[in-house]
Amino acid sequence: MLPILLSIWGCIPEFSKGCVDMSNASSAYLGIMAGTIIGSVVSWWIYNRQKKTSDSQDNILCRIKDLEENHDAILKKLADFDDKHESSLNAINELNQKIDSILNSNETN
Repeated sequence: MLPILLSIWGCIPEFSKGCVDMSNASSAYLGIMAGTIIGSVVSWWIYNRQKKTSDSQDNILCRIKDLEENHDAILKKLADFDDKHESSLNAINELNQKIDSILNSNETN
């Protein structure tokens, strides 16, 4: 079966015994086949590398998104803490002023 298929392409001495020299047509067909195989392998390799890189970038972007969400939550908690701290500080200052006014009124009496 293979010799019949190869005889359509022309004389290929590596595959048929009665051939002395490879014909131009068989040389062209063999070059096209080899180029197709090599091109397919290189294209697959490039596609595979790009897919791995793309997957890695997607994972990194998801991680960055998670970190940004955590960062926003922490900033909100810090803002709430700052508001509570500010109100506590204001209450302490009011008490301090009241104590000072009471002490001043007792000293004058």
